[in-house]
Amino acid sequence: MDIKGQNILVVGLARTGVAVARFLAGRGARVTVTDLRDESALAGSLEQLAGVPVSYVLGRHDEVDFAAADMVVVSPGVPQESPFLQAARRAGREVITEIELASRFITVPMVAITGTNGKTTTTTIAGEIFTACGFRTFVGGNIGNPLIELVEGDGVVERVVVEISSFQLEWISQFRPKVAVLLNITEDHLDRYATFQEYIDAKARIFENQDTTDWAVLNMDDPIVAGLAGRIDATIFPMSQRQELAEGIFHRDGVITFRHAGREERFPTERFRITGVHNTENIMASLAAALLLGCDPARALAAVEEFGGLPHRMELVRELDGVRYYEDSKATNVGSVEKALASFTDITLIAGGKDKGGSYAPLTDLVRERVRYMILIGEAKERMAGELGHLSDTRMAVTLEEAVELAARLTAPGGVVLFSPACSSFDMFRDYEERAARFRAAVNALGQGGAA
Repeated sequence: MDIKGQNILVVGLARTGVAVARFLAGRGARVTVTDLRDESALAGSLEQLAGVPVSYVLGRHDEVDFAAADMVVVSPGVPQESPFLQAARRAGREVITEIELASRFITVPMVAITGTNGKTTTTTIAGEIFTACGFRTFVGGNIGNPLIELVEGDGVVERVVVEISSFQLEWISQFRPKVAVLLNITEDHLDRYATFQEYIDAKARIFENQDTTDWAVLNMDDPIVAGLAGRIDATIFPMSQRQELAEGIFHRDGVITFRHAGREERFPTERFRITGVHNTENIMASLAAALLLGCDPARALAAVEEFGGLPHRMELVRELDGVRYYEDSKATNVGSVEKALASFTDITLIAGGKDKGGSYAPLTDLVRERVRYMILIGEAKERMAGELGHLSDTRMAVTLEEAVELAARLTAPGGVVLFSPACSSFDMFRDYEERAARFRAAVNALGQGGAA
């Protein structure tokens, strides 16, 4: 892809926008960056681009810039309905995201992982496996490092593992992973998509440019994922925890078995540090992608056994007076909370936040059977109470700290306090990490100064 001399507009100056602007300028493009934030709010980003030949339109967007650009590189958080992007399209300009741009410069095998839940853990494990097996590996995308940083740098890599969101997939045109993984699909981001089917279609685009020489790893236990198989041109590599597979990867009686082209590899799970149905699913997907791209089974197993999990996913914060406190702030949708509730009984559930538009009904049976107390916070608390409040002893709290103190008073020894919000954090917190830190601080403050 030759971009020298092209007039390219970069929309948004967060970390990814900085990397994109630097990359494009380094390749000889004429770069303009536009951001609705003003110069003072962007001081840190502008400092990183000091000396880079870039023009700026800050504190506003100008439609003429979008229509005049040869290409527009946009943050995936910007909706496709944006009038500025529509202006670019009317002028016949290509609109892409950083993921699409970077993929056009990648020549080594790439694994792309998506799904409503588990994609960050799966991406991280897959990266660990490739590295343990001796491949120089880049891990990035929607997790941590923007993919453009790979092609911007001068290091040599042999494998690329990328987490990719539905928002990023909306914009692809040529993006084509050698192995594409779809873990699961449950209702999410219905504040962005008009219908659940639109969200499903966005996820399915990960397979759009693959052919029979590529692989599609599908979780056949998820009926929506399984239902996509007939629409995919790639070679299907199925995974399941419910059925034995002649070809694919499956889990039975404490052993994950990989079968492919007459070969069988077995991976006992007894020494895995992360447990639960959802983590077994994530590990199977990681192993499938890694083994299909040449990883050694023994080294792969050792890498999985060493993996201790990621922060903000079902982390035990502390045990106090016989009660265990778990932080699951990354559970921003109903599907994540289902997995969390299935892991415990006698639960005091703290949930709520910014509503994402989906139904809370899938939690009904688990709340009825496993949740003794439910404490709700945030913008979504009234709607959550309307759908689930009659299933347990339900209380309301104004702050997260108040919810933690109430949970400590209500929960008897042997019980579990589980913070698994089922909502995004943006009504009360900067992000899920700040929300997690506030929960942990509140829990660690219990028992001090005569408090509960």
